[in-house]
Parts: sequence; C-alpha cells; structure tokens
Amino acid sequence: MTKEKKHNHLPHTNLIGHYQFITFRTKDSLDEYLKKLYNSNDIEKIKQYKMDKYLDQSQNGALLYGEVVEKIRDYYLNYDKNVFEIEALCIMPNHIHVLLKQNDNMTNVMRILKGGAGHIVNKILGRKGKVWSRDYYDKAIRNEKHFWNAYEYIKYNAVKDGLNDARERFYGLYE
Repeated sequence: MTKEKKHNHLPHTNLIGHYQFITFRTKDSLDEYLKKLYNSNDIEKIKQYKMDKYLDQSQNGALLYGEVVEKIRDYYLNYDKNVFEIEALCIMPNHIHVLLKQNDNMTNVMRILKGGAGHIVNKILGRKGKVWSRDYYDKAIRNEKHFWNAYEYIKYNAVKDGLNDARERFYGLYE
C-alpha cells in the first residue's frame, strides 16, 4: 500500500500575457496561527481569505509605512513594462496585494517584486536579512468580472481596515 503524499504548496500560475492577482507577506508576519492556517486542509480560496483577514488586523511583521510605501509604489510603477504592468496595488503594513499583467516568467516577476521591495525596506529601515516570506499566493484572472472583483478588493483593502494612510497605500490604473 502506497501512502499518499500531502502537498503543502500548490504550483504557481505562469501565464505570460494574462492578468494575475498576487499577495505576498513579510517573513515576520507568519506566526503560529498563520502557519496552522497555511497547513490546514481548507480549500485555497477559504484559506487565503482567512489569512488575509488575520493579516489585516495583525501587527506582526508590519514594516511597510511612510517612505517605504512611497518608494515601493514608485519602484513598481516605474519598472520595465516588459516584465509586468501594474493595474492595482495595495501596500498593507505586513503584506502586498497586486493586480498585474504578467509579461515575463512568473519567477522573474516575483524576483523583482519581492527582491526590489525587500532591498528598499532594508535600506530605508537600516536593516539586513530577508523581508518576505518564501511563498506567495497567485490567482490567474479568469474573466472581466473576476478582474473587477480583484481590483475592488485591492482598492478598498486599506480603507476597510481603517488605515489613516489608506489613500497613499493604494494605486489603481482606473481609480
């Protein structure tokens, strides 16, 4: 009898030329509660919803404020459009949501999103080491309705959480 292997990580979507909804978190935001959720048997959509709701209220790993938010936003919006095109972006205190058109391999897109932003965080805060958790959540956009649902979620995420600087945390191509 063969034991079935449990997979903790789903494969990421790599669809060049398509829209993607991506979320990634700071390394220090992943406490025991989130690790338990991450390893739960919930379907991915439910798991992601629970994780986002928890992260929105948590201060664990909250590094993204003020100048850090501004510099990350500018870095993303001015990056080479041959890699990705930002449609919507919300930089929360301990995670980032982005809706983008993927124009290069997802591995390269994520290397730039996480690596560049991590460098900015460390430089401004005078720190060293990893900023982001190893994994990320991505969802290929299926249709126009799905696009607008993701866009609206990103647009109102910081507002819904009552952040005083919600306006500065959001960028949207279609404000």
